[in-house]
Formats: sequence, structure tokens, C-alpha cells
Amino acid sequence: MELLQAVARGDVPAEAAMAQLAGAPVAELGEATLDMHRALRQGFPEVVLASGKTEAQLLSIVERLAAAGQGVLITRLDDAQRAALRNSFPQMALHEAARTGWIEPTEARPVTAGRVLVVTAGTSDLPVAQEAMVTLAAYGVSADLVADVGVAGVHRLTPHLPHIQQATAMVVVAGMDGALASVVGGIASCPVIAVPTSTGYGASMGGLSALLAMLSSCAAGLSVVNIDNGFGAGVAAARVVLAVESARGGVTQTSVVKEVAART
Repeated sequence: MELLQAVARGDVPAEAAMAQLAGAPVAELGEATLDMHRALRQGFPEVVLASGKTEAQLLSIVERLAAAGQGVLITRLDDAQRAALRNSFPQMALHEAARTGWIEPTEARPVTAGRVLVVTAGTSDLPVAQEAMVTLAAYGVSADLVADVGVAGVHRLTPHLPHIQQATAMVVVAGMDGALASVVGGIASCPVIAVPTSTGYGASMGGLSALLAMLSSCAAGLSVVNIDNGFGAGVAAARVVLAVESARGGVTQTSVVKEVAART
């Protein structure tokens, strides 16, 4: 922002500003190249996938992102990685079930008025649902959780029908036959994002049956993310809410981007 203001005043030539900006979007860490301008483009910084990374790599990446003050979200942490992060970043909120870690940005994000409802078919689907919940919270999007209301006892969903009708977006998490997504997709008027999980055995084929069932759903407008991808569903739902807020003149993706830019 200071650089752009200097160009506007005529203190810095446009060519010199271009030279400075050429290398600004990334941070080179040897084994990792971090996208430092993702928050400027999308309103949320790069998210770290912990799977496959050594503890040393993970600590180096988190340290650099945390220094930027934009907030750091890490997904798919194992026990050893979680312990290492707890020791190095005591301010980090670690969620064991969701396998996530979250460091708040220097300045808190504005909370949206729109709400997301996250629904699971079974208790075994909770880790994926919790990953979506943590992601939504990191985006500043309010969310509620309804657990264990799958089609084996679909009457359990009935008391929550008012919440379904009031939701701005929904995330439905289900394994086995993945049928809950179609049920909710036929009831809700808001966008529904379905998450197949690897919960199940035999012909469930690690979530493939639920994925194919959701993709083949006759409920119109149902969107489907990858198997166990609670993070992806959370991001999709957050963007829906931010788009709705934009139309209403509330908290928007653009306003979040401007806020991030102002303090970068």
C-alpha cells in the first residue's frame, strides 16, 4: 500500500514499482515457495497442508506465514506435528479431531451475518465436519453443527428443518451410501455442498461409493467436493456467504481483501 501511494504521489516511478512488485508475491524457503499475496487476491492467506511435510519444513513455513500477520491455517496434522507446533507456537489453536491448527491474524476478521449449517450423517463423519467448521471460523463465517442425522434414522433431521431453511449455505458430510446429501439437497433452498467421507467398509470403497452417489444425485444444484475434503467444502461455503454479504452490502470478499491490503 505504501508503494502504491508513493507511485500515486509521483515519488516512485512506475518502472521502479514494477521491479519491486516482481518478487513480492512469494517467499522462497528452499523446499517451499509461499504465496504471500493470496490474501490480497482472495481475502485469505495460503493454507498449509501438513501431510507429507517434515516437522522442520512445517515449522519453517508456519513461522514465515505467521510473521506476515495474516493468520495461518494448517490442515491434516498428525500427532507429532501437532506437538511440535504446540511447543513452537503456543498461541496456535489446535483442534485434534479436525487435525487443524489456526493462528489468528494480527487484526481479527469481520464476522459475517450469514450462517452455514454443517450436517453429518454419522458421528464417524465428525472429523471431516470439524475441519469444515474450523475453516469457516478462520474465514470469519458463522457456522452451526448438526451431527448424526443420517438416513438410517432420517426422522432425526426433522427438528432441524427451520435451521436448514434459514441457512445461507450448507455443508453435508456423509460416508457409506452418501444418501443424506440428496435428502438435504431436496429440502434446502440455499447452496448445498456435499462431502463424501471414507467412513464405511467393503463396497464403500474408501468413500468412492458416497462420492459417486453424490455426483449422481437427483437433487438439483448439489455441489460435491473430494473425499474427506472438509477444508474444500468450508472454503466453498465461505465464498457463498461472502458473495451473499456482498449483495446485501455487508462483509464482503472485497472488503476483507481491502482490510488485508491495508495492514500488509
